[in-house]
Amino acid sequence: MCNGDESNPVMISGLQKPAGLSPGGQPLFEMHAELPLDAISIAAAADVLEAVAEGAHAYWGHASPEGYGSEVSEQMRRSAHGPERSPRGLPLLKLSRHLRSPEIPQYLGWLNYWSSAAAKAIGFPDSAQDSELLTRARRTASNGWVVQLTDAPLDYNNPVHLEALKRAYERFPEIGGRTVP
Repeated sequence: MCNGDESNPVMISGLQKPAGLSPGGQPLFEMHAELPLDAISIAAAADVLEAVAEGAHAYWGHASPEGYGSEVSEQMRRSAHGPERSPRGLPLLKLSRHLRSPEIPQYLGWLNYWSSAAAKAIGFPDSAQDSELLTRARRTASNGWVVQLTDAPLDYNNPVHLEALKRAYERFPEIGGRTVP
């Protein structure tokens, strides 16, 4: 689906992910939405993420600026003998097919949607550990969460943003399959 405005495209697409490439060996359907990175879209991003995720009964999702995928690809563990950190110092993550269940988010984004099951799987919220995140989080109608890591869209060249991402990964070692159940 596309809005037809070439100067400010809004596109939604999806693809079937076969069981062999999916967490827990279950076939899944991945949805992707692209919005322009303008003030109106940034202001609406959390609402759009929530509406798409809740409407699709998603386990988890994220909203992040263009180019985020190449940064996340640097975090994918491709060998057990490789480095422990990405070039930016972020933890290495398992490929989705190696995650034990689809409720476990594969990675973090600027805005994160965690279904009730995903939030439970990663231990969110914990009032003792999540006070900072809870100031930028809201509960959804289905008891999921939308959690914003930084005030502005993530910028890997901004040290404050990179530190916020590192803290969130430290807080949630389940994300990316970095813990053993």
